[in-house]
Amino acid sequence: VVQRSGRTVVTVDCRNHGDSGHSPVMTFEAMSHDVQKLLDTLRLPECVLAQLVALSPLMVQKLIVVDVSPRTVAGSSSISQYISAMQAVALDSSLPLSAVRSQAEQQLQSHIKEAAVRQFILSNLVEEDGQYRWKMNLEAILNHLGDLLGFPEFHTSYTGPTLFLGGENTKDLPEISRLFPNSTVQYIAGAGHWIHAEKPQDFINSICKFLA
Repeated sequence: VVQRSGRTVVTVDCRNHGDSGHSPVMTFEAMSHDVQKLLDTLRLPECVLAQLVALSPLMVQKLIVVDVSPRTVAGSSSISQYISAMQAVALDSSLPLSAVRSQAEQQLQSHIKEAAVRQFILSNLVEEDGQYRWKMNLEAILNHLGDLLGFPEFHTSYTGPTLFLGGENTKDLPEISRLFPNSTVQYIAGAGHWIHAEKPQDFINSICKFLA
């Protein structure tokens, strides 16, 4: 994206993701405040990002939303199934990391059918102090899944240019149009929730076209 758009790109490692510190609180509001603090620290001008638009819309020049709709998702989610499957994986500390990842993939196959998604999840399996663990704070994510499947309350609409990228058809176009009147919805064929992992080139193409 940097090479094709010529923009400065900041990849944010949100709380309970990747190498970031773990926190028992895992809500969109908390993560939005984290991003707002980061932008203040970096002294960045208005930028292109998601979620922060609900708290500080003047800081957002454009908005890109990936596989999230402005609504509360009812019922169970495949994410909870993924997390439960990850928590159930047996991690043998006597084996090398490559062997543990291979065993973990075999154990995850019955729960996560998409190979690209499995590989994306397995990239979060690391060795630390002679033990294997998942980088993500699975417990916090699972405990706050209700918050993460909800949608922050908007008192006003965001009128800046907005791109919604989805892996599946959505029935939420009226709500998207109401809250984001200057929005475009684009579907990535053959992609599920993790569009960037399953269809990385299509993902980059869509973003760069929107930023042009």
